[in-house]
Amino acid sequence: MDLGIFSVSLAVKDIKASRKFYETLGFKAEHGDEAQKWLIMINGEAKIGLFEGMFEDNILTFHPLDARTVEKTLREAGYAIDKGAEGDEGPCHTVLKDPDGNIVMFDQF
Repeated sequence: MDLGIFSVSLAVKDIKASRKFYETLGFKAEHGDEAQKWLIMINGEAKIGLFEGMFEDNILTFHPLDARTVEKTLREAGYAIDKGAEGDEGPCHTVLKDPDGNIVMFDQF
């Protein structure tokens, strides 16, 4: 199953301080708006999202072409879905926790 691009969505306390830290490591802002308190940063193949005040925990994020198929596969395997995809087409996301309680999101553009 192709899960697409992988990124980590970080719940940060201070977007400016986090941006400065990751820029020191060579990351560059690719998308987002610091004034709105979110940035997508990239360094080669590594991608991170910085989000201030939008959620409490860090999230492992995958961007598959079809999040609904991923959700169907997970449901059929017996995993509980915390937030299922809405509708039958278009952008959507599915959220669940892995066996250790880490939040995993499949976000389809």
